[in-house]
Amino acid sequence: MVQALTPITTATDLAQLAIDLIRQAGCEYGDVRFCTYRHQNLYARDRSLSQLSDHVSAGFGVRVLLDGAWGFAASPYKTPAEVERIVTLAVEIAKGSRLSQQTRVQLVPVAAYQDTYITPMDIDPFSIPITEKADLLLHINDQLLSYGERGIKKAYSYLQFTKEDKTFASTEGSLIHQTLYRTYPGFGCTAIANGDAQNRSYERPPLNKGYEHVIRADLLSQVERVAEEAIEKVHAPKSPSGIRTTLILKPTNLWLTIHESVGHPTELDRVYGYEANFAGTSFATTDKLGKLQYAAPWVNFKADRIQPGGRSTMGYDDEGVPSQEWYVVKDGILVDYLTDRETAYRLGRGSSNGSAFADSWSSVPMVRIPNLGLEPGVEGGSHTATLAQMIADTEDGILIDGIGSFSIDQQRRNFQFGGDAFWKIEKGKVVGMLKDVTYHSMTTDFWNSVDAIGPKSEWQQCGTNLCGKGEPIQIAQMTHACVPVRVRNIHIGGASCL
Repeated sequence: MVQALTPITTATDLAQLAIDLIRQAGCEYGDVRFCTYRHQNLYARDRSLSQLSDHVSAGFGVRVLLDGAWGFAASPYKTPAEVERIVTLAVEIAKGSRLSQQTRVQLVPVAAYQDTYITPMDIDPFSIPITEKADLLLHINDQLLSYGERGIKKAYSYLQFTKEDKTFASTEGSLIHQTLYRTYPGFGCTAIANGDAQNRSYERPPLNKGYEHVIRADLLSQVERVAEEAIEKVHAPKSPSGIRTTLILKPTNLWLTIHESVGHPTELDRVYGYEANFAGTSFATTDKLGKLQYAAPWVNFKADRIQPGGRSTMGYDDEGVPSQEWYVVKDGILVDYLTDRETAYRLGRGSSNGSAFADSWSSVPMVRIPNLGLEPGVEGGSHTATLAQMIADTEDGILIDGIGSFSIDQQRRNFQFGGDAFWKIEKGKVVGMLKDVTYHSMTTDFWNSVDAIGPKSEWQQCGTNLCGKGEPIQIAQMTHACVPVRVRNIHIGGASCL
């Protein structure tokens, strides 16, 4: 009597099959990711729900390293026969890649892990009825539009939720299951007057949390302020142009400056020129490591994937490297980069700091910014001040909240940033709003001009769910937790006088 074989159907079984086949093909390394992504987006415009999407994408990707060359292939069909086909295809692609490759890829070691990680949360966002979510958005919009007679003519609100299930296995011996939840609520409005239109917005920052992050009372409590500030902004005078002044930046604005001028320039694939899409490579080359005065001595930037709630927080990266934290800039000096196993080897490091991430089962992992934040000022330090103290100690300047337009050059040196709301400061007091403010600087000039940093009590988790990189483009998300800062002698408006 012949005993029937147990069918191979689970992601774990299929992953082990893939690893066995990769080893049989003689590859020096290989990994596989079986992933399922669920994205639910609700968007309300004025008094209607204009967008509702709830979709699932699932499949697997196989990556192999053969004779020092990468091969990658992916499929949405999760069967043993398809696993065998995709492994074979990945191996053939690696053989083809080797023909034109000048330098063999080598990887730093990583231990084998068998583990499970799930985002800590209280309420599964997908358990909440769509009607309840839609009613909240429409109620917010209705409240914003109640200011119509005073100029609020457009309103919008949104809720975004993600669930990401991943099973990772590698020839190193790892088998890791991860489930990540992400939640992002916000709203905004437009005021129109005197031939001008100005926006104002509010968001609860995108974080890895459940539906408990959607706090109805908080969202509704911000409506009046947002509407009133939009109305004041549309009637406000334009910013002075072509001058230098002092800026006080709230975390809601500063996070994007950190992202573009510290995060992307320290991605080691950009530094080496492996990646140049979306604003180029980097000025922060490895000959400057340990030497470059990136920022003032009291400025510290720390990267991490372990921050509770952080948008990039997880148990392991997409190469099976455990999440960790490390300084990128310490006491103002460039001391490290964001690495995967390949770039860490080239840098001469003994291990990766776990910055590899792929946005899909069909995408190849690449170096991505983790949670990267500005540390609060030292308690009692000479350069530590609360936001109120910064304002009181500023004779003339501008306070900026929220994000706006931005641009940065192909080496991540010369940049321009806007914002969502601006206030004029005179003789230590906020005296009224401005509009159409942009500030311009060079990366190292800007960060070396920081003369005050907020305390731990003013630390906020701000960040993005929409960071693009690569070609074809991949989307990642990360938190840039920070505190308010004051920056002296920064050029605003008009032609640059750098």
